[in-house]
Amino acid sequence: MKPGIHPPYEPVVFRDKAGGFAFLTRSTATGDKTVEWEDGNTYPVIDVEISSASHPFYTGQARVLDTAGRVEKFRQRYGSQARREAR
Repeated sequence: MKPGIHPPYEPVVFRDKAGGFAFLTRSTATGDKTVEWEDGNTYPVIDVEISSASHPFYTGQARVLDTAGRVEKFRQRYGSQARREAR
């Protein structure tokens, strides 16, 4: 790596505003606010709107799309045309 051109890679706390969840990791991003972490040290904090703690896919609250119904609807509407054009 070329010295002097890379941003500092330091510990940062990412806090999920929707889920009330926070985690400490390393990043080149930094925030204006700070928070005292469980280890007693103070770290910059970045507030995010959604994380794996509040995203519907990871919490099991995701809606399952009816893809089979959509495919059947497509086939009913364009079925014979799509087969002829594919040849």
